[in-house]
Amino acid sequence: MSNMNSKIIDDVTTDIIDIKQGSDEFLIEEEFTKKMINSKFSNIPLRIKLGLDPTSPDIHIGHTIVFNKLRQLQNLGHNVIFLIGDFTSMIGDPSGRNSTRPSLTKEEIEKNANTYYEQASKLIDPSKTEIRYNSEWYKNLGASGIIELTSKYTIARILERDDFTKRFKNKLPISLHELIYPIIQGYDSVALKSDLEIGGTDQKFNLLVGRDLQKEFGQEPQCIITMPLLLGLDGIEKMSKSKNNYIGISELPDSMFGKIMSISDDLMWKYFDMLSSISSDEILKLKNQVLNGLNPKNAKIQLAHEIVCKFHSKILADRALENFENRFKYGILPNDISEIHVGKAPINIIKILKASGLTVSHTEANRNIEQGGVKIDGNKISDKSIILFKGEYIIQVGKRKIKKIILD
Repeated sequence: MSNMNSKIIDDVTTDIIDIKQGSDEFLIEEEFTKKMINSKFSNIPLRIKLGLDPTSPDIHIGHTIVFNKLRQLQNLGHNVIFLIGDFTSMIGDPSGRNSTRPSLTKEEIEKNANTYYEQASKLIDPSKTEIRYNSEWYKNLGASGIIELTSKYTIARILERDDFTKRFKNKLPISLHELIYPIIQGYDSVALKSDLEIGGTDQKFNLLVGRDLQKEFGQEPQCIITMPLLLGLDGIEKMSKSKNNYIGISELPDSMFGKIMSISDDLMWKYFDMLSSISSDEILKLKNQVLNGLNPKNAKIQLAHEIVCKFHSKILADRALENFENRFKYGILPNDISEIHVGKAPINIIKILKASGLTVSHTEANRNIEQGGVKIDGNKISDKSIILFKGEYIIQVGKRKIKKIILD
């Protein structure tokens, strides 16, 4: 073996170690090593794929775990394909769900998709990124093509999927369009001739279907990297746009900062591990400081400041910290409170809280008042029968939700 060949193999071995870091599962490492070596020898970059369905206008910070891996592969010289699933969004990914996902209209999908490229450009190098939409090939495939495609996979294989199995056993409905979703998504890898696909751990089944379909179409099967899922703000479910427990990467600095400050102390450390740029040694040092008396809030402020810096700037992160401290430490309200016209006065406070979106239901409104979590113009209230008349009111629920309510 020549010295040059030996160096290439050594470089690839080092790159593979770096690529594996932070991932949950790497399938199949030996195959990907061969792809990397061949890429080095031929000087042809690999095709790295990530697909997202635009089910809302926001890319959230949970996605950044995957995007950071894409950026790492871009830095190694490989081509990244960011696939926007404008066709698959109309079906709805059943991954990790115990009920059928609501369908979106074409107009909703187009509106959401329009924001994705701009947001993704904050996370990966747009000059080294190929943006594709899977409607490109599905609009030409037609009904006969889709029937032929579904003939390449069996119902038995589809029902091996864990979330389908659970729903079937619990006699929960599974729609036919959900059953074909993994096949439709898998065909994207065929259309794009993907060498490697990256996704969250909940996407493993779909990614494996892509690998199987590539074999059916005579292609070299893609390798797969699954990345761990970030828990949402509730600390229970994965961060998800559909569950509304997420932080969008384009959210205003104050909102982003406040949401990070709202997470539990236990969840904070998971966010440090998965989102922070500081080393594991520094995180361990910070944990020890908390164990020895440092207020966990101080550590959370450090995390919130870092995340706002990452998606905005240090100046805006400093301002968000100042606004946070003014609001919660000194009782000073921010200048940019959103306004909402609720309707004609007089109106009961319970109805106002629900109509303004400060609470999701009348029940939640009642509970917040009972627990002392509602303020009107800075004054805590306990009477659920309060009626407000024509005018403007600053109403606050908990520490983060605050709006100027206008009654006509």
